[in-house]
Amino acid sequence: MKTHPITLIPGDGIGPEVVSSARRVIDASGVKIQWEEARAGASVFLKGVASGVPRETIESINRTRVALKGPLETPVGYGEKSANVTLRKLFETFANLRPIREFPGVPTPYTGRGIDFVVVRENVEDLYAGIEHMQTPGVAQCLKLISHKGCEKIVNLAFEVALSEGRRSVHCATKANIMKLTEGLLKRTFEEAAPRFPAIQTQHIVVDNCAHQLVKKPEQFEVIVTTNMNGDILSDLASALVGGLGFAPSANIGHDVAIFEAVHGSAPKYAGKDVANPTALILSGVMLLRHLGEMEAAARIENAVLFTLAEGKTLPRDVVGDAKAAGTRAFTDAIIANLGRAPAGWRARDYRRLRVPPRRDQIVTVRPGQRRDFGVDVFVEADMTPSDLGGLLTRLAEPAGFKLKMISNRGTQVFPSRGAATDCIDHWRCRFIHPHPNGHLPLEQVNRLLDSMESAGLRWMQLEKLPEFDGQPGFTKAQGED
Repeated sequence: MKTHPITLIPGDGIGPEVVSSARRVIDASGVKIQWEEARAGASVFLKGVASGVPRETIESINRTRVALKGPLETPVGYGEKSANVTLRKLFETFANLRPIREFPGVPTPYTGRGIDFVVVRENVEDLYAGIEHMQTPGVAQCLKLISHKGCEKIVNLAFEVALSEGRRSVHCATKANIMKLTEGLLKRTFEEAAPRFPAIQTQHIVVDNCAHQLVKKPEQFEVIVTTNMNGDILSDLASALVGGLGFAPSANIGHDVAIFEAVHGSAPKYAGKDVANPTALILSGVMLLRHLGEMEAAARIENAVLFTLAEGKTLPRDVVGDAKAAGTRAFTDAIIANLGRAPAGWRARDYRRLRVPPRRDQIVTVRPGQRRDFGVDVFVEADMTPSDLGGLLTRLAEPAGFKLKMISNRGTQVFPSRGAATDCIDHWRCRFIHPHPNGHLPLEQVNRLLDSMESAGLRWMQLEKLPEFDGQPGFTKAQGED
């Protein structure tokens, strides 16, 4: 039998207990594992490692290419980025897979509905890029970055998930009705990819309607592909349909590395009390085994979990409450004892090994046939009324070769006035158009405009070009802008 090296990260809070459970069950399945224990999270932050992930852990994952990890705490008041997010981004695990399936013996308002779907969440882009700025003392900005390459990767993987699990449909959930460029890019990429998978039914759904439909009729879904923030929210909602986060496994899939973890957090108040439900981490281990090609062992473990829940003799506290609950160790013992058994009417799905689309290492540049720049948006901090600011900028723009088209405040046009009662703040987007004939925006004239604004006592903090690609604007209009 092949021996698989796996990095094991116990994590924080209840992490060591649920990780120990998953390790015991995997070892009992007969698969040969060479475990490499490594550290990340709170204990590492306390040692002064700002990322929460030490070099030794990175080296271990680079060797094994597979990790099983417990939940990691991001301490408040010290440390920097989330260690969980750091691991995902360091190893470019671009897809987060979160299966949602009804369990026997776990009563919910949806019992008997046959819920069985997967949320495929883009895992490294979107607002989770974590690029934030205080643009003024009272206005914070977070950049929502969505790339065509990132959309291609997550969309293609979502279709491969459907094929590997014998599923017939994929929904793409976005907020493209409002964010037409960022969320719209995922929608357009999904629609471009769909014809390559003719056996799969496809449908776009607005993400708020998707949340509504998940509560109303969750059994209609098989695969949902979505952006990072949307996927985080939808998958947590979805886990509540089948029993909660204690039953929510996940996989972070990259081209080279895969990291498996429960969706739930570290729950420090329950640490060391032998009360944590290890199901989510055990089922994350099932996903790990399938990733390794150990399909038979994965099915045996999943069926043993289903049998133990259906039998109802040994159940965790989030199913039966504290008085009747089995401890973490006792519940794990019951699953191990039930290896080789499956409840009537319940079976692990048939899987084939997931095909991860190949890596494209080259820098992907989308090259339009034609491009031009119309002008610039300049973001300004000013304690002025819209009319006073508009009058000043109109006078400053002309000597620099620009024309002030409009000013918006929090996305709504306030100059020229549209007659609305906008509650303004001191953060203004000022749109300047340059009447150049060849699509080139002269840098010296942009600098002249900025210099004149600073000389007039206006503080600018951000500048964005207004591009057009192949005749299509690469920017959005303000609310109320013609």
